[in-house]
Amino acid sequence: MDIEHHDLAHEFPELKEQIHVLKTQDAHFRKQFERYDTVTTDIERLEKEELPVSDPTIEEKKKERLALKDELYKMLTQ
Repeated sequence: MDIEHHDLAHEFPELKEQIHVLKTQDAHFRKQFERYDTVTTDIERLEKEELPVSDPTIEEKKKERLALKDELYKMLTQ
């Protein structure tokens, strides 16, 4: 199974510079960015494992990632 990578720079390539600026200047953004990265890594790991993982487990992680992505996007576009 091919796993699509969802790091923030791939999700919002047009905001790559702004992502860098906020990571270095805004502690809250940096914390949420790191949380987004952690959740994304967890999802990718779960999707790669050969052992079955319940759909609700992955779905909850994806919902958390989406909420973080929405929050980060709002911060990037203010």
